[in-house]
This record gives sequence, C-alpha cells and structure tokens, in this order.
Amino acid sequence: MNSIKQIAILAVLGIGTYVSMNSIYTVSEVEQVIITQFGKPVGAPVTSAGLKFKVPFIQDVNPIDKRVLEWDGSPSDMPTKDKLYISVDLFARWRITDPLQYFLRLRDERSAQSRLDDILGSETRNAVAKHELIEIIRTTKDRVPLRDALLTGAEQELDMGALVPIQKGRKLVEQEIFAAAAEKVRVFGIELLDIRFKRINYNESVRPKIYDRMISERRQIAERFLSEGNGELNKIQSEAYRKVEEIRGVADAKATEIYASAYNQSREAVEFYEFTRTMQSYKSIIAEDTTLVLSTDSDLFKFLKGMTPDGDVAPARHSGDNR
Repeated sequence: MNSIKQIAILAVLGIGTYVSMNSIYTVSEVEQVIITQFGKPVGAPVTSAGLKFKVPFIQDVNPIDKRVLEWDGSPSDMPTKDKLYISVDLFARWRITDPLQYFLRLRDERSAQSRLDDILGSETRNAVAKHELIEIIRTTKDRVPLRDALLTGAEQELDMGALVPIQKGRKLVEQEIFAAAAEKVRVFGIELLDIRFKRINYNESVRPKIYDRMISERRQIAERFLSEGNGELNKIQSEAYRKVEEIRGVADAKATEIYASAYNQSREAVEFYEFTRTMQSYKSIIAEDTTLVLSTDSDLFKFLKGMTPDGDVAPARHSGDNR
C-alpha cells in the first residue's frame, strides 16, 4: 500500500513538474516573442526580457529576433538608361519593429529574406534603368578629380581629366532605392535601416567591348598628344634654323666687310685671306682618294700648281714678279 502511494506521489510530482516546465519560458535580451494558441497569435508581443508564463500545452512560444539583421543580395544583371548592362551587387540592413505584423505576414526570417529579395531587387532595377551609368558610378556630383600638374596646359586644351557632368550621383540613387523600398517593407513590420551598392561591374558579355572602347579613346588622346608634340618640335626646329641662318648671314656680312676693308688696305693681305680660305676649303673637298678635274684658270688650281714636292705650298707669284 505504501509503495502504491509513493508511486502516485512521484507521478503527481512528475506531472506537476512537466506542466510547470511547459508553462514557463524565458525571453532573452535580443529577441521578442509572439504567443500563439492553436496557431493563432494571442495577446500582445512580449518584448521585455525575463522569465514569463503561458498556458501549458495549448500555447506555443515563437521567438523573433529584434537585432539589426543583414540582407546581402546576389549580383544581378540589369540595363542602365544608356543601354549598358551592368552587374549590381547590393546589401541592406533591417530590423523587425512590429513583431505581430511580421509574424502574421512572414512567420520567419527565411520568408522575410525572400520578400526583401523581390522588393529590393525590383526597386534597384527601376532606379538603375532611370539613370545613366555615370550617375551610378560617381559618388556625388560635386567630386573634383585629381589632375597631374605636369599636364595642366594640355588638359586645359583637351579637357582631359574633366568629369562628365551628372545630376545626382550614386548616393542619391541609393536614397531613391531606399525610400521606395522602405515604404513597401513597412507593411511587413520591417524597418529598412540602410542600403548600399556593394559592387558595380560590367556584364561579362559587354566587358570586352567596353575595354576596347576605353583603349580606343586613350589611343586617340595619345595620338593627339603625339601630333601636338611633333608640331611643337617642328616649330622649335624651324625657329632654330631661322636663328642659325640669321647668325650665318650676319657672319658672312661681317666677313665681307672685313674682306673689303683688307682689300682697300693691302693687296698682300687680300692674297693672304684668299690663301687661308682656300686652304680651309681644301680640307672639306680633298681626301686621300679624291680626284679633282680643274681648269688652269680655276681659283683652286692656282694654289695647287704651286705645291712643292714635299707637299708645302710655294708662295704665289704675281705678274711682273721677277723672283
């Protein structure tokens, strides 16, 4: 009899413990709870942390994260306004602000991520299709490019390094996507906190064409630089040649003046001048294997016929000279 009572007491205690355990639950600091009864939410969401109670067996605890969550979309190909296909990789941050609405519409985080894929992907496509590629690439419309100080003059002429004017820039495009998507996700009890482009790249099919066009543009600029450089070089050479001719003309005029002055002073000085100039010309026109055909009355020949067997030049004789 005593053993039966002990078994009954143990059974009651076990059942009581099981019922108590089933009626007590805890809420952590990073979550909120929706209590459901036969699958339907009952009461207000439990948002404070601590030990809580519920009706055992017929009520269930559905924890919902209240931390900031991340959404990381897959890269998606989409066209810009200027018909360039680009691959856009986007990420966002969100949190659950209305757990009851969230639970009724989405139930769990997997469904929420799927719905965010649809909404954010759609709004991103709409925004990208309304803007040219430069609007999405450039951060803001006020950014000033760095310029090479050595190319300042050329850049002013070619307008090199100047950025294409834009109306908005990537930040405002991101804000457009954020504003449109935030309204659509709010009905699910979700607050969209932030959205950013993680990576923007050309589509694989058009990337070679884009690179070819960039190479062609750089080559055109290089050829223009080369053409202008050659023009500048020709100008410098022409100016130098002009100066050389001017100096040569002045020197010839000076030499003529000296010659005329010497001629007026002394015939012997004139002959000596002719002799030295002729000797200088010999160095330029006569080599070891040079053959000259000269007439006897040539100015060059009159000094050659006075050469001695040793190679020395004998003094020139004048008509009437008895020596």
